[in-house]
Amino acid sequence: MTYVLQIMPALLEGLKTTLQVFFYTLLLSIPLGAIIALGNVSKIRPLRWIIDTYVWIMRGTPLLLQLIFIYYGAPYFHLILERYEAVLFAFVLNYAAYFAEIFRGGILSIEKGQYESAKVLGLSYGQTVRKIVLPQVIKRVLPAIGNEVINLVKDSSLVYVLGLGDLLRAGKIASNRDVTLIPLVLVGLIYLLLTAVLTLLFKRIEKHYNYYK
Repeated sequence: MTYVLQIMPALLEGLKTTLQVFFYTLLLSIPLGAIIALGNVSKIRPLRWIIDTYVWIMRGTPLLLQLIFIYYGAPYFHLILERYEAVLFAFVLNYAAYFAEIFRGGILSIEKGQYESAKVLGLSYGQTVRKIVLPQVIKRVLPAIGNEVINLVKDSSLVYVLGLGDLLRAGKIASNRDVTLIPLVLVGLIYLLLTAVLTLLFKRIEKHYNYYK
């Protein structure tokens, strides 16, 4: 127990970085994903081609490779990014693509008759999207979003490749230094706790949206 108390400050410091990457990625990628999804269902064909290519690249290549390419490749395009900036940039671009596909599927699942009915009622397209479409889309995509959010918690451990001091890196340093697996066991328990909290949170959110039938 004494050893656990000794290494916990380092693990908690690493957890701080992990949570920062997690929250900032969600804060930026979900709205960006929604905007990209709206562009992907628009009638502007060139825009759809660009978005399809972007989504294909982001979903078709490993996030680890994207992290490396953005950090080490950006200088070739005269763009210098700090490690933390490169991590956020890569994570937001990657997860926005996944969220865009989730939102696109939700938008396409809405019956066209609802748009026509809203038009008859005198609602503009923006009002229709905000008051009729989005509440239904959110309810339908919540389970998929919940899965991606949980994946994000685990994917945040990839930041070690750029040398950021996240939770997993702190655990590995302590484990290698003290020749014991206890730090990694604690890291695993912390990840399990985070995913458990997020699972319960999304269950409550899904229950809240159950009134949309």
